[in-house]
Amino acid sequence: MADLKQSNSILQQSIDAYGQTADMLDCPVELKRRAAQHQADRLSFLGRSGQAANVLKRLLNHIPGDIKLMNELGVQYLLSGKNRDAEHIYSQVVNMNPANGFAKSHLGFILKTDHLRYQEAIPLLRDGISSGEPGADDGRFYFHLGDALTRIGKPDEAYKVYEEAAGKGIFLSALQRSLYNADTPLTAHPWWTPEETGYQRAIRKLESNWEVIKDEGLSVLDKKSGGFIPEEENLREQGDWKQFTLYQRGQKNPAGCQKTPQTCAIIDSITDATSCKRGQIKYSVMLPGTHIWPHTGPTNCRLRLHLGLVIPKNVAIRVGRETRTWEEGKAIIIDDSFDHEVWHNGSTFRLILIVDFWHPDLTPQQRASLSPI
Repeated sequence: MADLKQSNSILQQSIDAYGQTADMLDCPVELKRRAAQHQADRLSFLGRSGQAANVLKRLLNHIPGDIKLMNELGVQYLLSGKNRDAEHIYSQVVNMNPANGFAKSHLGFILKTDHLRYQEAIPLLRDGISSGEPGADDGRFYFHLGDALTRIGKPDEAYKVYEEAAGKGIFLSALQRSLYNADTPLTAHPWWTPEETGYQRAIRKLESNWEVIKDEGLSVLDKKSGGFIPEEENLREQGDWKQFTLYQRGQKNPAGCQKTPQTCAIIDSITDATSCKRGQIKYSVMLPGTHIWPHTGPTNCRLRLHLGLVIPKNVAIRVGRETRTWEEGKAIIIDDSFDHEVWHNGSTFRLILIVDFWHPDLTPQQRASLSPI
C-alpha cells in the first residue's frame, strides 16, 4: 500500500509492523529473519542505514554465523559511514568462508580506500570480482582494483582490468570509466573545442574577463583571507592541491561568492554551468612538486572547462592519450570522465578556474531528472 500510494507514513507503519513481528515471543526463526530483513530494507530505502544495521545486528544475535546476513549488515555499515564495523564483519566472513566473493570485494574496497593498503586489497578485489557472485563485481571494485595496480607501478595490469570491465559494459570504455552516466549515448572524446560544445559565447565571456577572475582568485588565495581547502579524494601521489568552491551540484556557495563577487556575477549568467547538478565551479591552485594520479570523474553528463589564470612553465595535463598545458586567459575543455593525470614540475603555483557545463547532448528533460553528484 505504501508503494501504491507513495506514502512514507504508511511505509513507517509497515516498518513498525515488521519490527513487532520479529520481536514477538516464540516467533519462528524464518519468520523473524524475513520480517527483520524487510524492515532493514525499508529503513535503508528511507536513508536510515544506521537503524537498518541495528535491526540486522539484533537478528544476527538470533542467527549467529549466517554469512548472507553478515554481508547484508556490512553493506548497511558502509552506507551509514561505519567503515570500521564493515571491515570487521567482512573480515569475519572471509575467515569463516575464504571463497566468499562478496565479502572479499567489499573488504578489499575498504582496505584500499580507507587504509591505502594496496598490496592487501588487490588479491581480495581480484578474487571477489572473479567469483562472479552477485554484487561482487560492481563497477567500483574494478575501478579501485585498477587504481590500486596503478599506484603500485603496474599500469599495464590496471588497463587490462579496465578493458575487462568495459567488455562487460561496466565502463563505457577502458579510458572512460565514469559510473554515473546518462541513460542514452553521449558524444564522447577527451578533448573538446569551444565550437564543439556549443558554449562559445559563455567561453568567450570567461576568457575576456580572465584578469578580473584571476585577481579575485589571488585575493582569496592570500593567507589572510583564506578559503582554499585541500583536495580530499586521495588523488595526490605527492604535493599540494587545493580548491575554493563557488558552485556545487547546481547550488551557489554564498560565502564563496561573497569573497569573489565579480567572478560570481560573470558566472551567474552562464546557466548551462550554474544549473549543472553534476558539476562544480571552483578555483583550483596547485603547488610545485605535485602529481595527481590517473583518475576519472564520476559522470559523463558534464564537460569541464579550465580557464588559465596563473600558469608557470612545466605544468601539464593528460586526458585520454594526449598531453597538453594551460595558457593564461585561455580555456581548455575536457571530458573528465576520461582517464586524466596532472603534473606540476614548475617553480611557482598554478591557478585555474574550473567550470563544469552540462554535456550538450543532454535534453532539458534529462538535465532536470538527473540526480546531483
